[in-house]
Formats: sequence, structure tokens, C-alpha cells
Amino acid sequence: MNKLKKPIFDRNIPYNQLPDLPPPESIIDKEILFRWGLASRALAELNKNIMRIPNPLMLVNTISLQEAQSSSAIENIFTTEDELYKAVSDTIKEDSANMATKEVLRYREALWGGYNALVKKKTFDKTIAIKLFQQIKNTKQGIRPPQSQVVIKRGQSEFKPGETVYTPPRGVGIIEKKLDNLFDFLNARDEFDPLLKMAIGHYQFEAIHPFVDGNGRAGRILNLLYLVDQKLLSYPVLYLSKYIINHKEDYYHHLSGVTQRNAWKPWILFMLLAVEGTAKITNQKIDEIMIQMDSTYKYANSKLKWYSLELNQALFSQPYIKQKLVGKITGARSRTTLTKYMIQLTELGILSAQVEGREVFYINNDLIRILES
Repeated sequence: MNKLKKPIFDRNIPYNQLPDLPPPESIIDKEILFRWGLASRALAELNKNIMRIPNPLMLVNTISLQEAQSSSAIENIFTTEDELYKAVSDTIKEDSANMATKEVLRYREALWGGYNALVKKKTFDKTIAIKLFQQIKNTKQGIRPPQSQVVIKRGQSEFKPGETVYTPPRGVGIIEKKLDNLFDFLNARDEFDPLLKMAIGHYQFEAIHPFVDGNGRAGRILNLLYLVDQKLLSYPVLYLSKYIINHKEDYYHHLSGVTQRNAWKPWILFMLLAVEGTAKITNQKIDEIMIQMDSTYKYANSKLKWYSLELNQALFSQPYIKQKLVGKITGARSRTTLTKYMIQLTELGILSAQVEGREVFYINNDLIRILES
């Protein structure tokens, strides 16, 4: 068992003394166990609720948009919901999207790619982390080279360079060894519950800082994939980044607390609160989406003979809808028929049409209202 020692830390020197995992079991006390119980219960209720949805992947599609946007915003990468939804629905092409939107879209694709790789390989290891980074940053690079002078700065502005608050480990083989230790810990069967391991592992990943950029986003996706790997979630739909961005100062403060003072307890409590709160909010969104889907279907089906359950589900798969999607599902082959269908959907208020240049796109305002509430 590791002994709890004050780490040797100098913010300007590579933190090669970052302790290996596991931390001492003594960091887990009654308060943490109480909070763990509440977080575990909320997560279990969320996982049960997910299975109520006719097509759970639909929720991954919609919630992942919000997760991608919030996770990127934590790194000061901002895009509007309007721009993002248009790009996802192919109303605008990714090539013509702005840089921030492209970054967010890559995060979403990395989340999907990581989930599919996990389902296919059934192994959770550092290769998944590397692929996540490569997708997020659209690069073929891997773990940062030993000579890379990466430092973490806070308070950087246009007029004043940020102050160095942390220098991650650096050197030949050091990052690789620490990553191996991290994933050995996550995969080991020991006294630590997987939910506690997720919190501990997230700190460790951020402290290792294995890539030149995109570590925060990769680490937050790893959190979700680990919960899936450990059968705590069926799909990666926990919207953790929203909680983190709403408590951004606390997030970084508690990360630094582990590094500087071995203050594991505040960090673990923060992450457990994030899981509990996020699971409850996501549950609420699922309930609202299901209620709205049912209401929309009953209303539209009573007015339109051609309106099907399949189309209803498709209209709730993403906020912005392309006309050709409606045509594909309904089988409307002529432009005249499809145009009539779209007019009927807008007249009933199921969708709203917006014109931008020569492009007409259709919006599910009810879904947007739920996602953004």
C-alpha cells in the first residue's frame, strides 16, 4: 500500500515525481462513501432510464452535441448552438464551418469513435486515449515527445502572458510508463469502486498531460467511456462537461489541490457531486424528451396520415432536420409531395422553417428548448 506523502512539486519543473496509482486507501472516508452512494444511485437510475428510449443512440446523438460544446468551451473554444446544429445536420458542410465549430464536431466524433472502438475491442487501454486525441485534434501525432516543452498556464490574456501553474512530466519513456500505470489501475480488480477510480483516474490523466493539446477534452471523454466499460452506463450520455464549466474555478482548484497538497478528498467529492448532479439533469432531459416525443407523435399522427413513429423518432434525433431525411423516411419521391409534407409540418408547428441565403432548413424547436434548458 502506498503511503500518503507530500509530493515533491515545483510548478516550473516537470512533475516527474507524480505518484503512481493507486493512492492510499485511507483517502476514502465516510463522507466520500456517503457521496459515492448518492452518485451511484443517480447513475443507476440514469442507466435504467436510458433503456426507455426506443433508440438509445438517438440520445447519444443529441446529448453528445451539448457535451461536445460544453467540453470545448472549458478550453475556451466557443461556438453557437445555431452554427453547431446546422453543421451536424449537414445544413452547412463541416469544411465551411468556423474553426470553433470544427473543434466541437471533432469532439463529438471522437466520443462516437471511442465508444464504437470500446464496444468492438472490449478493452480499455491507452490506445483509445491516443485515438481520441488524434480525432479531437485531427492529427496523426501520438504521445507528446520527451523534448516537448509543454507547460500549463492560467490567466493568459491578449495583453499579459499567463502564469505557469504546472509543468507536466517529461522525459524518455516517462509519459508512457505513467499511462500504463494509470490504465493498469483502472482495469485492476481491487478495493476501489469504478466510480471512485474514474475520479482518481481523471486527475491522473490530466496530471500526466500526455498530449501536446486536447488533454482536457480527451480526459472527459475517457470518463464516459470508462463508465461504459465498467457497465455503469450503457451509452456515454452523462453530460459532465456542463457541470464542470459551471464550476470551472472549483474544477481547476481541486485538480491543483491534489498536485500541491495531496488533497484527494475535495477532488473526489467534487467529481462525485458532478456525477450525481449531471445524472439527475440528464434523467430530467430524457423524461422531457420522451414526453415531448409522445405528445408530438399523437398530435401529428392525428393530423397527418403519413406521419409515422419512425419519422417522429428521426425528428428528435437532432435539432436541425434536412428535408431529404423526411423524404427518405416517408418515401415521398416527388418534390411536390415532399414540399407539401414540409409545409404541413411547419403549419402544425412540429418544425419551423428558416431561410439562410438559398438554403431552407427545418428546426425542432421543442428539442432545442429541452436541450438548452
